[in-house]
Amino acid sequence: MTSSSAEEWRRTTLERSLKRGPLRDEVVFETTSHIPEQLTYTGEDLAHAGWHERERLGYPGEYPFTRGVQASMYRGRLWTMRQYAGYASAEESNARYRYLLDRGQTGLSVAFDLPTQMGYDPDHPMAEGEVGKVGVSIASLEDMQQLFDGIPLDRVTTSMTINATAAILLALYIAVAKQQGIAPNVLSGTLQNDILKEYIARGTYIYPPRPSLRLITDVFAYCAREVPHWNTISISGYHMREAGATAVQELAFTLANGIEYVNAALQVGLEVDTFAPRLAFFFDSHNNLLEEVAKFRAARRMWARIMRERFAARDPRSLMLRFHTQTAGVTLQAQQIDNNVVRVAVQALAAVLGGTQSLHTNSKDEALALPTTENAELALRTQQVLAFESGVADVVDPLAGSYFVEALTDEIERRAWDYIERIDERGGALQAVESGFIQSEISEAAYEYQRQVECGQRVIVGTNRFQSTEAEPTAEILTVDPSVRQRQCERLRALRARRDNARCQNVLARLQAAAANERENLLPLIVEAVEAYCTLGEVSDAFRTVWGEARDFGRI
Repeated sequence: MTSSSAEEWRRTTLERSLKRGPLRDEVVFETTSHIPEQLTYTGEDLAHAGWHERERLGYPGEYPFTRGVQASMYRGRLWTMRQYAGYASAEESNARYRYLLDRGQTGLSVAFDLPTQMGYDPDHPMAEGEVGKVGVSIASLEDMQQLFDGIPLDRVTTSMTINATAAILLALYIAVAKQQGIAPNVLSGTLQNDILKEYIARGTYIYPPRPSLRLITDVFAYCAREVPHWNTISISGYHMREAGATAVQELAFTLANGIEYVNAALQVGLEVDTFAPRLAFFFDSHNNLLEEVAKFRAARRMWARIMRERFAARDPRSLMLRFHTQTAGVTLQAQQIDNNVVRVAVQALAAVLGGTQSLHTNSKDEALALPTTENAELALRTQQVLAFESGVADVVDPLAGSYFVEALTDEIERRAWDYIERIDERGGALQAVESGFIQSEISEAAYEYQRQVECGQRVIVGTNRFQSTEAEPTAEILTVDPSVRQRQCERLRALRARRDNARCQNVLARLQAAAANERENLLPLIVEAVEAYCTLGEVSDAFRTVWGEARDFGRI
């Protein structure tokens, strides 16, 4: 017998099946955003919701870009395989970059240590114990030259995960390129440059929000003129997700921050279509594969609508949400670390099925330490197997039309719009951050997720179920030589002794005066300062003198 409707199927075939054995009840059948999952989905579910293919999907490369920002997607060009790396000194990080490029990596992604992120030179007391630990230590143009030694910057794209000091690192990159004989207008890459999520989730902010936003919009304006192929910001949901946000919250809060940045740029007189094509995004890819795919598809559709309807953008490139993805570090487990290879593969698959433009795959040992060379290579090979062996890159948006994926995409979008409306009612993302609203929502979500893990409603293989009774083998981990700080300090002392210190003091004084003048773009002076071998800490301190430092925002 063949059922004529979903309702008849439930009353007949499904009911008979359930009499033979009940459904599993030991786990919660919902997504990480607490969206209930039906047993199955049919075309009737979409019909009841008024779903219309042309309106909700369109075609690849066309508004609303649900199916991807390029018509041919990976049939034309694969995503950029951009492994995030950096530790200890510039020399050691340069060796890791060369190693990964030799093995097929197609883009660089630079991790900086905490002093570099916070605007401190290695010899500052606040840098004690942190130099080179979670990324590479960069204090001067000399360090940046060594970081990219032998790497032609006109032939690679470089992503730099840096925020409070993003303008300084961009200036250093431009200065190195000029020393290589490369004009800034041919450089391509991405600057994270997203300070709002620092107040929400990471904490590597320096200045109060308003001067921080000024630095961001100065980068927008400068790059539009001087570095037109550079993505001036990577609006990041990743760190909020790592702090405990659900998929819906990650999407909503990321787009709300994007709205805030566009508004800030418009308020200083920039035309939307001059800077919007170079805005980029950065998302997490978690374990619930289909929820992540739906999130990425909903993100493109929502941003296209935001840019067209809210900001009246006319350039099609302004409507395109282009994004980088990193697999979910927070899901990696210290127990049975080989299981992390499987987790990363699932998360990477979700990113590819969701249409990412570039991808970082975490290494299996990152729950223990920075990745070893061998594990970093295995993580890269995961991407290459997906690209060349799995077949998932052969067809654009291969899950389009799936009853469940389309229903889930719509529901994630609906819930994300609800959040954006609530943020709008509070005056926008900045005020929602200053009031603690976004932080509170993430905190509650993180608590609920952990509660479900601890009571076994969410299974973490090898951690809260299927634990091993045997002792875990000792894994080889990467350790950073503690002498790196001493070496960096000695290098800095030598630099300060041989540079033209009068020139440095002159440009720093002019930079400080410009910081007090809101009408002047700071980037040309920052480039001049780093070319004079002013250090990152000295430039940061010039701004600290004028702007002060931010208070605690009650971040997650």
